[in-house]
Amino acid sequence: MDQEKVYVGIDVAKHNMDVAVYPSGHQWSFTNNDKGISQAVTRLQELSPALVVMEATGYIELPLTAALAVAGLPTVVVNPRQIRDFARAMGRLSKTDAIDAQVMAYFAATVQPKPRPMPNSQTRELSAVLARRRQVVEMIVAERNRLGIANGAVREGIQDHIRWLEEELANVDNNLTRIIQKSPLWREKDELLRSVPGVGPVLSTTLLADLPELGSLNRRQIAALVGVAPLNRDSGTFRGKRRVWGGRAKVRAVLYMATLVATRHNAVIRAFYQRLNAAGKEKKVALTACMRKLLTILNAVIRTRTPWCYTSSQVLGSCS
Repeated sequence: MDQEKVYVGIDVAKHNMDVAVYPSGHQWSFTNNDKGISQAVTRLQELSPALVVMEATGYIELPLTAALAVAGLPTVVVNPRQIRDFARAMGRLSKTDAIDAQVMAYFAATVQPKPRPMPNSQTRELSAVLARRRQVVEMIVAERNRLGIANGAVREGIQDHIRWLEEELANVDNNLTRIIQKSPLWREKDELLRSVPGVGPVLSTTLLADLPELGSLNRRQIAALVGVAPLNRDSGTFRGKRRVWGGRAKVRAVLYMATLVATRHNAVIRAFYQRLNAAGKEKKVALTACMRKLLTILNAVIRTRTPWCYTSSQVLGSCS
């Protein structure tokens, strides 16, 4: 008789990790530090699980994920919303770290999401610096909002803080450029992406760090992955509006801003946007369609390793 497959769910918190095993029901808790991670990896190597699942927690899970990858254990990091929706479908409304680990273990056994290669050290560094950029930008926006209602007693301090944050943002941008320039592959991809009108350094860097699948999937798959593919909401004779949701929100937010620029400065996107408006489409719907089209173009640029070139007879081709 074949040995029963083992599935593991791990709930990773700042200080501790809860591990649950399906179908045996065994559970352990480890400290989230080098010693605890080593103990967890050793225990899991003894089990030889078919799959390990954990939630994305804002980089807290990365040291453990890297250690599991080095140990050769198949690991998937999933969107927390998937786990919560799965738990509700099971009728598990209570939420503790131990329960979350159990749900993830059963999710691993039932859904069996496909493991993806662990990002290398350069990709993790780029992603971390990009996350820092988002934080600095958010702080600048918050401080500027406070400046609008501040009185004289605190106004000068806010202005000084904004100046410091702007300098920090410039330093972060320099770090992003340096990281990209160090890698010949990233440098090539960055040049290809930025050959498309409307694509600037922020979108290019975001795609390199947070969408490594770009160029390896077809247009429908990449649109669904980012969350710009229209999803049906039909039941019986009812036909609901198609909506986009899910996917990678950080990529989608940056893609949205780039698309706004592209509707003015990219001939193909501008013509497509105007045609949709003329057909009576809502502006939000038209912009979402343009996001999907821009993403499709960028996917083709990376897949074919061909820079953008637009003429009256072609959209994508060699610019030589």
